[in-house]
Amino acid sequence: QVQLVESGGGLVQPGGSLRLSCKASRSIFTTYGIDWYRQAPGKERELVAQITTGGNSNYADSIKDRFAISIANAANTAYLQMSNLKPDDTAVYYCSTFMFHRRIWGQGTQVSVSS
Repeated sequence: QVQLVESGGGLVQPGGSLRLSCKASRSIFTTYGIDWYRQAPGKERELVAQITTGGNSNYADSIKDRFAISIANAANTAYLQMSNLKPDDTAVYYCSTFMFHRRIWGQGTQVSVSS
């Protein structure tokens, strides 16, 4: 079993930046990829970014060129660097991985973009 803990959310003005962190309770990122999802009020949870163990990344069109996903294996931590934030980016952000035939989620971190 592994636990994922997100941090780094907060309130930011449009055009601002935040870096979200996803700390795993043990070393997993050399074996399992990591995904970042978000869920805005009244909307379904959506995949925004993912990275494989080989370092290949994919992004949703809505955040492409503004967000960057990365992993620091030595720290058992994944990151989501978010730039040029927009009000539509307001959501709870979750990191997640798929292991042992099931998806594991963190508790989420709130990102609010507002002037």
